Amino acid sequence: MKKNWLAVITVVVIMGVLFVHAGEKLANTKNKHDLLSIVTVLKGENIDINEWSLHAREKLEADSPEEIQNYVQQLQSIFPNWTWELSSDSEKWEAKASQISNQGMEESIQILSTLTDHNPQTYIIYEIRGKNFTQETEQFINEDLNELLSDIFRENTTIFTCVKGEINDKMNTSLPFTVNQLLDKFEAEEIESLIEEDFISTSAYSPLFSNGLMTKNQDMNLQLGIRTTGLGAKTTLVVGTPIITIEY
Repeated sequence: MKKNWLAVITVVVIMGVLFVHAGEKLANTKNKHDLLSIVTVLKGENIDINEWSLHAREKLEADSPEEIQNYVQQLQSIFPNWTWELSSDSEKWEAKASQISNQGMEESIQILSTLTDHNPQTYIIYEIRGKNFTQETEQFINEDLNELLSDIFRENTTIFTCVKGEINDKMNTSLPFTVNQLLDKFEAEEIESLIEEDFISTSAYSPLFSNGLMTKNQDMNLQLGIRTTGLGAKTTLVVGTPIITIEY
């Protein structure tokens, strides 16, 4: 009887350890920015990245213009080295800050408030974009981005990430083959596609990404756009979550 209890306790302990490791793995996955997940897959497929962006926005609940201006002053004190501009017309009031980092990344903060009705809408928008995705870029995303976002936003922030690349000539450039291969790497299930001779746009759902949109009663959180300009020509690819935000 004693041996049976020892066996049960041993099993419980082992299961507890497995659940802890699974929980840690899940937490680490959720803490990883979607941008890094996209870059990891594309680099694994030898796709050269030549443009990327992260766009975050949130509706600002403010009861008065004074409250909005106080919020802007707060941000100015947090980001004093950024270039700030204020502007307004009959339809909107806007405060915008920008900077270019030493790594060539372009960052901007925008507070935009409409003035056209009795219930003005105010939004805070942060965007960062760059060309090559370097080790310094990855370090910034991993170590600094979360703190920066917490300085700017309050809650209910929506984040869009997008990466544009060029497919290596050595890769099979059949568009349907390439799309299916990438969907497999993203562990994604296709929802709908637009297929033309030299262009494919696909919407899908992947468990790798947290943000999503509802379309045709299905969750969607991944878009792929791939285009070729003919035999032997380069093939370009754009990946976005939950949607593509880079022009292609």
